[in-house]
Amino acid sequence: MKLDFEKMGGLIPAIIQDYDTNKVLMLGFMNEEALLKTQELGKVTFFSRTKNRLWTKGEESGNFLNVVNITSDCDNDTLLIKVHPVGPVCHTGADTCFNEKNEEDILFLKYLQNFIERRRQEMPEGSYTTTLFKKGVNRMAQKVGEEAVETVIEATNGTDDGFIYEASDLIYHLIVLCTSKGIRLEDLARELKKRHKA
Repeated sequence: MKLDFEKMGGLIPAIIQDYDTNKVLMLGFMNEEALLKTQELGKVTFFSRTKNRLWTKGEESGNFLNVVNITSDCDNDTLLIKVHPVGPVCHTGADTCFNEKNEEDILFLKYLQNFIERRRQEMPEGSYTTTLFKKGVNRMAQKVGEEAVETVIEATNGTDDGFIYEASDLIYHLIVLCTSKGIRLEDLARELKKRHKA
């Protein structure tokens, strides 16, 4: 990656984006030394124009920006850095410097499948998920069928709250079944994407 630091007098803008949510967290500036330190530490380090020195985000607060990957734009004069943030990013305590919430509820499903996968590997006693894995694929598939029926009943004769509750049970059991078969939600998303016609 050959970057044009000269265009802005030795600095280039660095857009910081959450790897999981795709939310833009903040904008900072880097010189060559800041970029090298970022790559070396794996934590975003800027050149602070006010302090006139390198500044690793989180060096005082502990709210580091752990680097996932770094790419440059088509003109090689701007960086996009995808990160896993530790805590809120803004000095005001907000999730982002643009005062946005850094969350997407839909991403909880990915977290949930990762959690279920850990249950499958560790099989802790007293866990309902462990019980399902121990009973095998036939019982898991049966539970998906039972929850589907309960979801249909709530959809046709129940309440919205009841429907949400039963549909959540259905999705949970479907994720358990998928996990037992080594299938990720991302696999289902790819299949649906393939079928989708705009």
